[in-house]
Amino acid sequence: MAVIGLTDFESRLLKWISASDFVEVAWSTKRAAEAFKVQEKEVYEALAALSFKARDHIQIFYDGGAIRIVADY
Repeated sequence: MAVIGLTDFESRLLKWISASDFVEVAWSTKRAAEAFKVQEKEVYEALAALSFKARDHIQIFYDGGAIRIVADY
């Protein structure tokens, strides 16, 4: 099912998260910002937007002292 209203960056980030394993490997906003060549603030804003716009496709949780993210898109 398509998610309506995503920006290009939000869509790319959601696809990247879906293809990655941020459950076994803890999430790093710094690494995500470097991978997409954006500021960390932009990654935080996109994650916040995804948690609303794509709430049925993404789960963000805290486990073992780190942020974990899983997505299906």
